[in-house]
Amino acid sequence: MEKESLRQNELAAEYKDALQHYLRRGGEASLERAYELGRRCMAEGLGVLRMVALHHDALEEIFSNSKGSKRVNGNTLSRAGIFFSQSMSPFEMTHRSVGEANEALRHMNETLEEEVKRIAHALHSEAGQLLAAVHLSLNRVERELNVPAHSQFQEVKDLLDGVDQQIRRLSHELRPTLLDDLGLVPAIEFLSEGVAKRSKLRIHFRTSNVKRLPPALETVLYRVVQEALNNVAKHAQARSVKILLRSSENVVYCKIVDDGVGFDPRSSKTGTKERGLGLIGIREKLQPLGGTLRIVAAPGQGTKLVIEVPQEV
Repeated sequence: MEKESLRQNELAAEYKDALQHYLRRGGEASLERAYELGRRCMAEGLGVLRMVALHHDALEEIFSNSKGSKRVNGNTLSRAGIFFSQSMSPFEMTHRSVGEANEALRHMNETLEEEVKRIAHALHSEAGQLLAAVHLSLNRVERELNVPAHSQFQEVKDLLDGVDQQIRRLSHELRPTLLDDLGLVPAIEFLSEGVAKRSKLRIHFRTSNVKRLPPALETVLYRVVQEALNNVAKHAQARSVKILLRSSENVVYCKIVDDGVGFDPRSSKTGTKERGLGLIGIREKLQPLGGTLRIVAAPGQGTKLVIEVPQEV
């Protein structure tokens, strides 16, 4: 902390010196120095408000040391504004780049989601048709065989029925038609039932004031809950999970709490590499929509994920 404070004090002194030089002599070299100082300040973690304070302090010190009030005039303030704008250019460029990256990521997610929908529908319809054809072929063969073989054919049919059910479940979880037709709440209910059956988890899902949301928002929230439940089933060693989904006028909140082994969120280790990647994936899904993820966890005390996403997507 002392080293960081010392570096920031050095930057403040350099900023004041560069500003003073520009007010006296002008020149492109001074403006290039302003840009470089802004870049260094940003690298040191100074935010926009801190830069405003730094500029204000520098001006105040320069003006207080100036001889006579004639030095402090509109032209001087205008040139000081030009210097400050130049020092803020790295912040503006970074903000623009982040916005463009978020938009590209959002577009990529939407493209991937469309591809997932296509695969899910193909899996559901084409695999179903193939299994139906197999059933018909078995029926024809069965009619030509003796009676003792009928029981064996029935076993094969039962296995095919099981495969059909698994394919339907996978296609629905990959991209549930419920999500498009009925919305987020029925889709999460269906997902919770499927995960509970496979993992033996007790999953309690509650909602409050949640109606139909923009399609992009419903898709992201469904994927977030899906990833969170997969994380719990694979890594948390939990017995139960609680999911709360509620909506206010401007924000959708989702809270997912498990009673598993937990972890230390301040540490770079999250128990397993896959669990860490799962949490990173959740953040990446939320970021293009302006959503946030907060993790509350401790070893032996379970994990709570708190998600907030603005409704205006």
